[in-house]
Amino acid sequence: MNLTTRRRFLGNAGLSASLLPFITGLPSLQARSTPVKQRIVFIFTPNGIVPPDFWPDETGANFTLKRILEPLAPFQKKTLILQGRSNRVRGDGDGHMRGMSCLLTGIELFPGNIQGGSDTPAGWASGPSIDQEVAQFLQSNPQTRTRFGSLELGVAVPNKADPWTRWTYAGANQPVAPISDPYAVFERLYGQVKDRENLSSILDSLRQDLRRLSGKLGREDKVLLEQHVTFVRAMEGDLAEANRQKLHQPAPRLEAGVGTDNEAMPKASALQIELLVNAFANDLCRVASLQYTSSVGQARMRWLGIDEGHHSLSHDPDLNTGSQEKLVKINRWFCEQVAGLASRLAATPEPGGTGSMLDHTTLLWTNELGKGNSHSHDNIPFVLVGGGLGFNMGQSLNLSGTPHNRLWLSIAHAFGHQTKTFGKPSLCKAGPLSLS
Repeated sequence: MNLTTRRRFLGNAGLSASLLPFITGLPSLQARSTPVKQRIVFIFTPNGIVPPDFWPDETGANFTLKRILEPLAPFQKKTLILQGRSNRVRGDGDGHMRGMSCLLTGIELFPGNIQGGSDTPAGWASGPSIDQEVAQFLQSNPQTRTRFGSLELGVAVPNKADPWTRWTYAGANQPVAPISDPYAVFERLYGQVKDRENLSSILDSLRQDLRRLSGKLGREDKVLLEQHVTFVRAMEGDLAEANRQKLHQPAPRLEAGVGTDNEAMPKASALQIELLVNAFANDLCRVASLQYTSSVGQARMRWLGIDEGHHSLSHDPDLNTGSQEKLVKINRWFCEQVAGLASRLAATPEPGGTGSMLDHTTLLWTNELGKGNSHSHDNIPFVLVGGGLGFNMGQSLNLSGTPHNRLWLSIAHAFGHQTKTFGKPSLCKAGPLSLS
């Protein structure tokens, strides 16, 4: 009985649609993962950076971290700083729109009616994002398939949908919404324990019903019935095995009452990081994204002593030293979140493997702009932390002017996905970056 037939049979048997994702992830329906895992997290923070306080002055292995990147000092030998990456995607939409929705996709926005700034209106991106491309590649292989292909998490992402708030795309015209509520993430990851109990009860009744039917059917119906009985037995075996299996890490205990608004950002960030590490430890997914606010995000980081909105500050001129100092603090706080995630991964042994989880996980932190007050798509920050992709870490490189599509090719190839182009083909002519 193939998966489509099983889904139809379960639906006809009266199982809730909410049970089907759990069922399709049961052991007999899902191949085992290989011991060696590769994982990646794409991390977004908005509105550009302060270049003099971000980029190292040196290139190569001997570089000094500037103020914004200082929180990564414990991981300097596992950090790769890529200066000179440019988003060369043009077309419709304003600088923030193209900066956000063309960042992971590397391709133009569709024409549309969403108006922003003084530029032409636009719609959604016209292709998938690199996180979804990698996730789909991993899901296509039984050895790397996981229960969730990817997780899209958010922190204080506005409750609206437009090209300024979406950076991951399942395909052309298919934006993927991040989940900013940690409790909703928890429910998605671990809320099906009760479903397992419900399924067990349903199968008990179903087995009894099938037994009563067996003496009342003709030969052809009995063949189909026997297939169903065999499937029910397999499902019961799967449930028994699932109940015996233990998570590498138990589901985390979340502090109650943490909101999703501006003031809750620090606590929400901590919860999302904990959930992400836990999901990786239990091999629920190997690709994730973590989005802080959105392009044109107006977070007011009062916990840093900053009352002004982030986007408004980013438009102040460079000569306004007060605003520049506040932007340094904001970007340093974002860096602290990246370092916090790296710390949690580094402190967690690789389940079933060697070293820490950070040794097998790459964090990729980026931004939709190189500089906020110029809306520049040149010199966009790309900082990688961790391991597992075979890149030569512990370096600061300046690859001036190269399209960021080439970095996405490098990421895809590191996962074994030997695609020749990603996003706009003309921006991939020189092939992947040499980072190994």
